[in-house]
Amino acid sequence: MIDINIDPVLLRLGPLVITWHGFFTAVGVLAGIWFTTRLAADRGFTEDDIMSVALWSVVGGIVGARLMHVIDAWPFYARDPLAILRVNEGGLAIWGSIIGGPLGGAIYARWRGFSVSRLLDLGGLGLILGMAVGRLGDVVNGEHHGTDAAVPWSVRYTHPQTLGDLDVPVHLAVGYELLWDLVVLAICSWLLYRRVLPRDSMVFWTMIALYSAGRFVVQFFRLDQPFLWGLSQAQFLAFAVGALAVWILVYLASSTRRSMATAPTP
Repeated sequence: MIDINIDPVLLRLGPLVITWHGFFTAVGVLAGIWFTTRLAADRGFTEDDIMSVALWSVVGGIVGARLMHVIDAWPFYARDPLAILRVNEGGLAIWGSIIGGPLGGAIYARWRGFSVSRLLDLGGLGLILGMAVGRLGDVVNGEHHGTDAAVPWSVRYTHPQTLGDLDVPVHLAVGYELLWDLVVLAICSWLLYRRVLPRDSMVFWTMIALYSAGRFVVQFFRLDQPFLWGLSQAQFLAFAVGALAVWILVYLASSTRRSMATAPTP
């Protein structure tokens, strides 16, 4: 068993409180942007191009994450609508970031005349890296409670201020997700570097499909309310998004084959 005895609050400066969750979220955003800029030149973009798109991706990610959280917890916010604006108190849904971030960046890229499909491949790698780094904050804080566990790699939160279950051995579900994010990053980075897939944006949709599959499995190790057939709402969302990603990949692959078959022979 691994004991985690860390205060969820990293720093207190008068009224300013910086949590590990907020710290690693910020580091994750910066790491994702940095990684994407490193890939930019090889795909025909400058660092300034990536930075400008990243700004709107971050805005879209925050808005999407907050909006999805509010929808998920609407009974609470219906009683206190002003709480929707108090983002500093927490409440961001990662699926909202996955949807809102690329959407915000794509809208801006379209307006600037950039190749949206090519940018999706680059931004997707930055997104999954940022998600992995951000999960470190959840690991420290004890958020997103795991199910009870009796395995050698189970964790036990022992700090009195932890957000996890105090002194209870649990599965580190967010840690499993972090590791899966890194596996997805490695696979998709290789696909992009080797140019294995025939169409732009296919690396992005592969990332979405792989992440969704992993999230579906990891959710079994998280405490959550059953939604239908013993599965959680997050698992149904993971299945739906993953299925959409697979359908798009099949469509892109088949349309590529059709275009090659009908191309005139030189």
